Amino acid sequence: MLRINDITKQYGSQLLFDGASLQMSGGERLGLIGRNGSGKTTLFRFIIDQDHPDSGTIEIPKHYRVGYLEQHLNFIEPTVLEVVCAALPAEAEHEDYRAKEILFGLGFDQEDMARAPAQLSGGYQVRLQLARTLVSSPNLLLLDEPTNYLDIVSVRWITRFLNAWRNELIIISHDREFMDAVTTHTAMIHRRTIRTIKGPTQKVCAQIAEEEEAYEKTRINEERRRAQLLSFVERFKAKNTKASAARSKMKMIEKMPLRDKLECMTDLDFRFHYSSFPAKRMMEIEAVSFAYPQGQPLIEDLSMSVHADDRIAIIGKNGKGKSTLLRLLAGELAPSSGERKIHHATSVGYYGQTNIDRLAPQATIEEEIGSANPMLGKSMVRGICGTMMFGGELAEKKVTVLSGGEKSRVLLGKIMAAPANLLLLDEPSNHLDMQSIEALVDSIDEFPGAVVIVTHDEMILRSIATRMVIFQGGAVEIFDGSYDEFLEKRGWDEERDLKSAAAGEERTVTSKKDVRRMRAQIIEERSSVIRPLKERIDAAETAICELEEESAQANRDLLIAAQNQEGVACVALTRSIKEMQASIDAHFVDLEKATLEYERLSKVYEERLTSTEG
Repeated sequence: MLRINDITKQYGSQLLFDGASLQMSGGERLGLIGRNGSGKTTLFRFIIDQDHPDSGTIEIPKHYRVGYLEQHLNFIEPTVLEVVCAALPAEAEHEDYRAKEILFGLGFDQEDMARAPAQLSGGYQVRLQLARTLVSSPNLLLLDEPTNYLDIVSVRWITRFLNAWRNELIIISHDREFMDAVTTHTAMIHRRTIRTIKGPTQKVCAQIAEEEEAYEKTRINEERRRAQLLSFVERFKAKNTKASAARSKMKMIEKMPLRDKLECMTDLDFRFHYSSFPAKRMMEIEAVSFAYPQGQPLIEDLSMSVHADDRIAIIGKNGKGKSTLLRLLAGELAPSSGERKIHHATSVGYYGQTNIDRLAPQATIEEEIGSANPMLGKSMVRGICGTMMFGGELAEKKVTVLSGGEKSRVLLGKIMAAPANLLLLDEPSNHLDMQSIEALVDSIDEFPGAVVIVTHDEMILRSIATRMVIFQGGAVEIFDGSYDEFLEKRGWDEERDLKSAAAGEERTVTSKKDVRRMRAQIIEERSSVIRPLKERIDAAETAICELEEESAQANRDLLIAAQNQEGVACVALTRSIKEMQASIDAHFVDLEKATLEYERLSKVYEERLTSTEG
């Protein structure tokens, strides 16, 4: 199996790894996480021998095949199907049905099989490369952000595919829910070393945070104790009666370990600025249709409204019109027919996939963010730069030298610079790391205005969406409800068709009535089992929020009581605060248990429903 031993790597002044090690066991499925720039892709390059550590070793057994999702695209075979079939292992070179199964799962159709790779869009060329990697059946599969160019249906398919994978796997992904669904262990690159723990991403993050909190408390206590001892030595070292004691204290100081203060890790932490809105309805579109020149209609006769506090998700397969709808809402496109009406007080903040390409390459980060609102002073613009992790001299970097993730943060900074009450966000999580995505979700959750978002990230959908616009089956429909309610009541048509598409045949079912009855029974059972857990989670979250507000008020009252020297009130408030904290802790324990059980049962019922599709 793979062994990485005590590696060190430095690029110029940046030290990426310092004595980092990693070992994998047979059948282990590893999620590799870390902040952007921490060295995740570099580690992959070490494993496939495209780069080398400055010191340390990478050990891979002989005849152990490593499959890697290459970023460089080079297809020499004439058709899509032949590209993938060429990657089949020798013992399966005639089993082209395996190639078709993977291609259909990743969103290709029967007509695509004979197409030339050069005719595909960039996103579908990446999918083709992914299909070629998956079909090769290596001993170790390395996937670097495999979901970036997949739609939500394909992400759900690859989740099932990887869950059936029996060899080793290392995956880099910003999609926490996807990663946790397909891995058994998590490795985190943190402070130039690698920590591996069995379990999901949150477990290793929580353990490292707990250890670092304990480390800092110990360091502070030791520094305080060292200062006390030094003070004693300075006071009494010259006095004959205390000289012996002073020397003893000095020896104690010399034996005490010196702990370095942990380097501050900067997190993305921002808030969208809200512009007040006086009405209930911001925007509506009436009987809107749209088609690009010489293209088939993407949207036909769609009517919908956006209210002042809406959380609307636009979902569906790629190329069906999701981004087009967002551009229609933003006013970047005019409908072929129908009408878009917008309230005069609506102020739009629009994050589009193509907007990153519109950043001025020769402008600095500070200039680009400042251009979004000329009314802002230099200090306020610098403040936004710092919030987006471009503090100090980093704000003077030119856009042209930035990575995709850095450009995404610049674009988010531009939206922050101009107050808005309607956010239109097209795949905003692409190029962001997990910590940044969590900050994004928090900022959306706290935004008082309306949000319309295009995303394939199911964690974001479950966290945000209360209404859905669904592109499916050649049509657009509005669904009033959460993403889980959509899966329960409607579901994805494509998932039921994948097996028949892979075989090139229509699905034949012994009794469709029996299958429908079985699915209805499973859905009803799931609802009765999971609903109480969801209610328990909601109740715990509500109780925690209420108690934290009460505790904050009690702390303010305690401060006033202390200033007024009201001893009885201080005692009572201190006791009350302690009791509230104990209650908060108990609710957190219950919340964690209920959430884990909810996720476990959701996965069980999802697998049962999937099994009825075959």
